[in-house]
Amino acid sequence: MHNGSLISLVFLLAPVLAGAVDVNVIGLTAGKAVVVIDGGKPRTLSAGETTPEKIRLISATSDAAVFEIMGRRQTLTMGQHLSVRGAASGAQRATLAADARGHFFATAAVNGVSLKFIVDTGASVVTIGAEDARRAGILYLSGPRGAVQTANGVAPAYHVKLDTVKLGEITLNNVDGVVVEGNTLGGMGLLGLSFLNRIEMRREGDQMTLTRRY
Repeated sequence: MHNGSLISLVFLLAPVLAGAVDVNVIGLTAGKAVVVIDGGKPRTLSAGETTPEKIRLISATSDAAVFEIMGRRQTLTMGQHLSVRGAASGAQRATLAADARGHFFATAAVNGVSLKFIVDTGASVVTIGAEDARRAGILYLSGPRGAVQTANGVAPAYHVKLDTVKLGEITLNNVDGVVVEGNTLGGMGLLGLSFLNRIEMRREGDQMTLTRRY
C-alpha cells in the first residue's frame, strides 16, 4: 500500500470511569493519521500529537498506526475493530469485529512483537509461522519437533512456550504455542485454545468481547 492511501479503520475505546470514545481512522500516511473522534470533523494528527481527548499518535505508516490512550498503546491495522475497556473493574478485555465472512482477526503482541492472527477455536494452541517466530525472538528449533496438518498439507512443527501474548487489555504469560515451518499459514497466525481457554468469549452480532478469566 502506498503512502497517501486512505484506510478505513475503527478503533473503539472505553476509558476508565468514562463512556466509550469512538475513534475512526480514515487515512494513514508516514507519520500522520486522519481521525474522526466521536463523529466529529476529520482531523490530521502527526506523530507525537495529542488530542484534547487524550488520544496520542505515537507513530504511523501507510499500513498501521500506534496510539496511546490513557497510558496504553494499541496498534491498529487495516480492517481491525478493537474496543478496550478501562480497568476500573480490574477486568482485562478486548472486543473484535467480524469481517464480511464472519471471521475474527486480531493483532496481538507475542513477546512484545505485533503479529496478525485469526481467532480459531479449532486450533488447540496458538500457532504461528517460523518467520513470525524469528521476529518474536523464539528459538523454536530447540523445542520438541512434530508435524501438523494444514490446508496445504503436513508441515514440520515445534512446540514452544510463548512468554507473553497480549491482545488489547489482555496479557497472558507462559502460553503454549506451536511454530510451523514453511508458508503453510499464509502469514496469519492462529489464536487457538491455549489462549482462548483462559478467556471468556461473548458474541453479540458481529462483535465478540473477550474477557480474561485467569
